[in-house]
Amino acid sequence: MLSMEPINLLKFPKAWNQLVFSSKQQRRTPQTRLLKIGLFVRKWPEKNQAGGMERHALTLYLALAKRGHDLHIFTTSSSANIPSIMSNLHFHISRPIGSGYLNQVVAWKQFLEENATKAFDVIHSESVGLRLTKSSSYLNNVAVSWHGIAYETIHSDIIQELVRNPLDSSSQQVISDGKMMKVVEEVKFFQYYAHHVATSDHVGDVLKRIYMIPEERVHIILNGVDEEIFKPDVSKGNDFLLKLGINQDRSGSSIILGLSGRLVKDKGHPLMFEALQQIFLENSTFKDSVIVLIAGNGPWGDRYKELGPNVMVLGPLERAQLAEFYNAIDIFVHPTLRAQGLDQVPLEAFLTGKPVVATKLASFTGSIIVNEDMGYTFSPTVSELKKVLYEVWEGGKKNLEKKGGFARERGLKMFTATKMVAAYERLFLCISGNNEEKQQKSEDYCVYQPHQEMD
Repeated sequence: MLSMEPINLLKFPKAWNQLVFSSKQQRRTPQTRLLKIGLFVRKWPEKNQAGGMERHALTLYLALAKRGHDLHIFTTSSSANIPSIMSNLHFHISRPIGSGYLNQVVAWKQFLEENATKAFDVIHSESVGLRLTKSSSYLNNVAVSWHGIAYETIHSDIIQELVRNPLDSSSQQVISDGKMMKVVEEVKFFQYYAHHVATSDHVGDVLKRIYMIPEERVHIILNGVDEEIFKPDVSKGNDFLLKLGINQDRSGSSIILGLSGRLVKDKGHPLMFEALQQIFLENSTFKDSVIVLIAGNGPWGDRYKELGPNVMVLGPLERAQLAEFYNAIDIFVHPTLRAQGLDQVPLEAFLTGKPVVATKLASFTGSIIVNEDMGYTFSPTVSELKKVLYEVWEGGKKNLEKKGGFARERGLKMFTATKMVAAYERLFLCISGNNEEKQQKSEDYCVYQPHQEMD
């Protein structure tokens, strides 16, 4: 229960998503400040090829533009030009360097040229879209959102080494001194950013404790997904199943598991494949009464097809199709071995009213599946995953529907795009003072007044 006393947002230790920001701001009254925002993202998303960071950028930036802010996006793209769908959404494109990174010299030159016409109120970077290499006092209005940090990759490497097939020497991962030095490097240059947005509660804690960033410069804003697309719709789910040749009699008597994303090793698909293979061999009733739908592509797609007709690999799906997919399943399984950022697919499942089975990683247990009412977590071993899958099956569809209700409640409270965008907008308004006059105006936005916000 939040206090009704005023809150200094810059020192608020929890996720901003749980706060209810004034609807007056969303209606865009004449008194509301409109900002000129510079946005740096490594790559602009292209249809269903986008990763989590790019989808986050697309959702956030389009919504901010719709709210009237003037957005300038510094990015790379395979297209020479990106058609702008709004007059206040401007793209500054450069050619990628290395393995697809934003050319910092070119992008910064583009930024300075635009800044000379009218100074930016706020600068935002998606991870190291903008790489600061020295402390700049005039950049006190910079915020960076972290979608994965080096400290998390060490945990991922430990997990992948423990689950590695000992006969597969080609995939051996060694946690080298280089990985540790990467953390040290980040601890040093992260200090150059004025404000840090942690996309999970866990990363917020790591930035404060391990990276030693002062608490008033670390803000937790969890990722959000479009609640108008991802929402319960039984008829869409039934139609999706019918297209796959699964009628209501069969779906009503089966537990339908769903997986989606890239079907690669570090997303946990060898683990899931082995767990299903073992269960199918030892329990024919489970095999006959469970349907597994897999949305995505990758090398493990063909392996899944070896498990029989009840395992269906659907290929990559557009967002609207994904919403139908979530509505068709009873529970979503997310066996990833990568402990980086806050994956969006479990959030999509939650908003669609589906419980989630996920690896016992700090970002999931701390921000998403916070108790057993809304899903299951497992240690990343075949035996533990099998145990959870049996528990799901034995609990039955009614139990999953109940958990899905709790998942939906948490999704609406914490993971909607609307709540995420409102939180980012408030942060940007708060830190936007780049001169004394604007600083005085922006300070009002740094205080959360519960009575006024909820009017």
